Amino acid sequence: MGSEKESFQHKNYIQKSLFYRFSQFVGFLLGARFFVAALLTFALYVSTFFLFNQEESFRKFVFDFRVHGIIFCTVLSILAGGIINQFYDFEKDHIVKPFRTRVQSFIKQKYFLYAYLALTVISLGVASFISYRVLIFFVVYQFFMWFYSHKLSRILILNNLTFVSLTLYPFFGMMVYYQTFSRKIFLMAIFLFLILLCIDIVKDTLTKSVDKSFGYTTIPNYFKSKNTKIILISLLMLTMAVSMKLIIKTGISGFMSYYFIGGLFMMIICIYLLLNSSRRAKFFTLNILRFWVFIGIIAMLLNGIEGKL
Repeated sequence: MGSEKESFQHKNYIQKSLFYRFSQFVGFLLGARFFVAALLTFALYVSTFFLFNQEESFRKFVFDFRVHGIIFCTVLSILAGGIINQFYDFEKDHIVKPFRTRVQSFIKQKYFLYAYLALTVISLGVASFISYRVLIFFVVYQFFMWFYSHKLSRILILNNLTFVSLTLYPFFGMMVYYQTFSRKIFLMAIFLFLILLCIDIVKDTLTKSVDKSFGYTTIPNYFKSKNTKIILISLLMLTMAVSMKLIIKTGISGFMSYYFIGGLFMMIICIYLLLNSSRRAKFFTLNILRFWVFIGIIAMLLNGIEGKL
């Protein structure tokens, strides 16, 4: 009887231990923004091979270890940036993202900091082996990711502009690496910048009161709701103008032309939703814009495959 009880307790202990370890693992992935990093990695590979790389064959691209090294350093930097950001936003996230912070509570904050330092050192170490220019590129990137979390995320307008710029920074690096400069790529960069800026501002409207209580000066909690709505609608209309410019002036074709034409209708839907001041409408707007960014990556992939065939 006693042995059966001990066996049950031992089995129960193992199950709890496995659950605890699994929770720690999930908590780390969420804290490091792993899924965001995975999406950005996919976007980097797609844009690098099909947009910036105009001359290399697929075989040459696969064996271009400098490119893979740069993307590897980018992924580590993004993971490190996610960790340091959640470290500074820990109290705010308790209210805004209760599920995530509860899962992250399985890991002590000091271990997140250890992981941040490890990821940073490995990233810079690999970058130094590639070239000193790449090392400088990632030193600047990681400094501003830390500085954004430490200071800039609380400063009006700078918080939104810095966040979007840091998101696009790796793509700018790959564009410089391949020296691919054209009107089409410049307009596509503006289009993506504007959509990401709208996403960040809409996201701030959903956390308006929490941001204010924790000292984050965002556009929604600094300006009136009406003015914030005007800013967002103006940005969406500007995005539509860039889309039309891309369609008419750059001769863009294939899946990407359908993407930008469809984008005009998506922007109209978002403007219609923003005219409704409800929280639900803002939530739908946020997810429509996020979804459209993802569709853009898929469209670029399909367009690239079509062009290579």
